[in-house]
Amino acid sequence: MPVQTRRRPPSREPLPAGRASASVVPPPRRGGGRGTDAPPKRKRRKDPLWARITVVVGAVLMMTSGAAIVGSKAIIGQATGNISQQNLLGDAGKSDAEGGDTLEGPIDMLLLGVDARASWAADDVRADSIIILHIPATHDQAYLISIPRDTEVHIPAFKKTGFPGETTLINAAFHYGARNGGGWAGGAQLMAQTIKEMTGVSFDGAAIINFGGFKKVIDALGSVHICVSQEVKSIHMSYVDGKPMWNADAKKTGKERTPVVHKKGCREMEGWEALDYSRQRKSLKNGDYDRQQNQQQLIKAMAKKAVSDGVMANPLKLKKLMDAAGDTLILDTGRADVADLVFTMRGVTDNELTMLRTNNGTFHVNEHGREALSPLTMDMFKAVKEDRLAEFVFANPSVLSTRK
Repeated sequence: MPVQTRRRPPSREPLPAGRASASVVPPPRRGGGRGTDAPPKRKRRKDPLWARITVVVGAVLMMTSGAAIVGSKAIIGQATGNISQQNLLGDAGKSDAEGGDTLEGPIDMLLLGVDARASWAADDVRADSIIILHIPATHDQAYLISIPRDTEVHIPAFKKTGFPGETTLINAAFHYGARNGGGWAGGAQLMAQTIKEMTGVSFDGAAIINFGGFKKVIDALGSVHICVSQEVKSIHMSYVDGKPMWNADAKKTGKERTPVVHKKGCREMEGWEALDYSRQRKSLKNGDYDRQQNQQQLIKAMAKKAVSDGVMANPLKLKKLMDAAGDTLILDTGRADVADLVFTMRGVTDNELTMLRTNNGTFHVNEHGREALSPLTMDMFKAVKEDRLAEFVFANPSVLSTRK
């Protein structure tokens, strides 16, 4: 059965207002975006996979290429039907004037990773992973941009929870939107509105995933290939009798504990190891900036594994993957059905997922001595809003991630 997707009503008033890699090739020619000036469509591959599909499993981007088979949209509907769909954007969704009523132009999605634990109150949650997924109007590339969790920003007032507005760290936006009954949807809405006020970028959709969901998805894939760029000792996990355990659980055993150490080099990682590695921050050379690149690297590795294992070509495997996400995922596809969004993105492949860095990958301070987005980063977000990110990356290759 087809997916029943929540649709936001049209806005009553408009809201205010080429592939790049480490080798950096010239950007593709562009037209005027939506409408008759859009660039010509690229020639389809001769031997495509089952479907060119982009499924956001929280912050997990799964991308393959191919053409639809009979009933494929129904299969997608069955595979994603159990995913919770809520309004995660509020007033930060694209207006009709911005192209929110069509999928023909550029697509921008907000991906949020939260660290929710059973011992914490439901509304005591912050978003520690904040990623913007940008797909240009050509629909044949994808970019990931992470926003530093400690960026000082003005969080606007949020009537739903009685929040009056405040200048503080951006990851608190989710907390202020979630408390007083706002829930995770309220947290995402306030985060989206905060980012829109800061960067000018509006969104076509959003997704939230609990970090525990990453492990479940990776376990469903079997493993992921990760290249560790700098050795790091885990501050979250230890081995007890050779078994990895959370430090809190390991202490309860009363047995000898051996720290988990992620050594340099490339290897296959199980779910627990990949998740733990992607969560390290305090002991990394560039702190959260290195963690941002590691998290983007994990997303790309998951996409590659899904393609290489034929997950997207096998409805049963795909459903198993979606079931693994389970109740750890909340999705908002705006005014589009999931299947429509999937097939609109059919030209995107995992090899065309470009990872970008904010603030040149290191701490940038403002006049208050707090973390802030640099002028170059603000120009990058302007390029996102104007759908000229390929040209921007070509002119500013320093924004490219250093991860493989």
